[in-house]
Amino acid sequence: MADIHLEGVGHSYDGGETWALKPMTWTWQSTRAYALLGPSGCGKTTLLNIISGLITPTVGRIWFDDVEVTGVPTAGRNIAQVFQFPVLYEGMSVYDNLAFPLKNRKLPRKEIDERVRRVSQLLGLDNVLKRRSRRLDAGRQQIVCLGRGLVRSHVAAVLLDEPLTVVDPALKWTLRSKLKEIHRDTGHTLIYVTHDQTEALTFADEVVVLNEGAIVQAGRPAELFLSPAHEFVGHFIGSPGMNVLPAEITGDGLVRVGEAQIGRAVGEAEAGRAVGGLPPGPVNIGVRPEFVHLTGARTSPGAAATVTGVDRMGAFNLVHARVGEHPVVARTGAESGHRPGDAEFLHFAAERTFLFRDQVRCGSIAPVNGGDAA
Repeated sequence: MADIHLEGVGHSYDGGETWALKPMTWTWQSTRAYALLGPSGCGKTTLLNIISGLITPTVGRIWFDDVEVTGVPTAGRNIAQVFQFPVLYEGMSVYDNLAFPLKNRKLPRKEIDERVRRVSQLLGLDNVLKRRSRRLDAGRQQIVCLGRGLVRSHVAAVLLDEPLTVVDPALKWTLRSKLKEIHRDTGHTLIYVTHDQTEALTFADEVVVLNEGAIVQAGRPAELFLSPAHEFVGHFIGSPGMNVLPAEITGDGLVRVGEAQIGRAVGEAEAGRAVGGLPPGPVNIGVRPEFVHLTGARTSPGAAATVTGVDRMGAFNLVHARVGEHPVVARTGAESGHRPGDAEFLHFAAERTFLFRDQVRCGSIAPVNGGDAA
């Protein structure tokens, strides 16, 4: 295991006209499980392939602990990598595929057998160990690939590039749990690439969110959900994502959506202090549906809205409304009786309603008179 440090690493496929991965400095800490989360085309696989040595970055340097590996080929980096689709020796049995990387390193036969059987048991492969890999369906083949990537006990890192794409959805929850169990057993540094927020949030110690070739935020799953530092994070994480509404900070530090006063602006550096701090001007407010509350009472602070629809999700409802021309979603209890056409008043929870400028969080909403803005 090793700390993997990227120093000004970036990559362009067209000679620098555009950047698939914008130059970044970042450290993946040894023994931690990371999810690299972002939409298709954001640079996730490029970043993974730079770490593994399949791509040499256009700029920057890569270090494994205190050893620079920028020019070292994949074979010299002691990396295990699992790709999106199965890559196996189809003529070999499942057992031999799992044992192959251990045999190449001339481990004792007993240790090879123990490692193979441990991983096969965790991944549910015990009953197919003697079967030829080509006789398995694509999903089971990919599980064998996962096992082959995880069977080695001494690697700098295990890189997983959307490894559950071809796996039956019913197995995905189980496999994510098994991956976490294997990670606890081996202490590998795991970097798990996915565009699926559920996979990322349920698997990782830390989620790194990538967008347009740049890291926009990293943190524990709860931190990304409750305290998004960028509008993209608020939009991409959560189902549905964060509501975003145009607003204005007035000269006296109040925040208004249209004519409605919803709270007082507090700058990032002053969060928790009883002072303002953000200059007047336009901002966006971001608030998750969980922190939008609807009442029929026209009280301040809050914004008048009209209900446009209700999605009944079983355990809860998602109430769709409009504030002026802007849509807002609120999550309510399943017993709520809101109906299209209802006139409501929206309240936004203090300290969970954030202010953004140029998509980056710059502050939050605080109660106007010491009460709750909600």
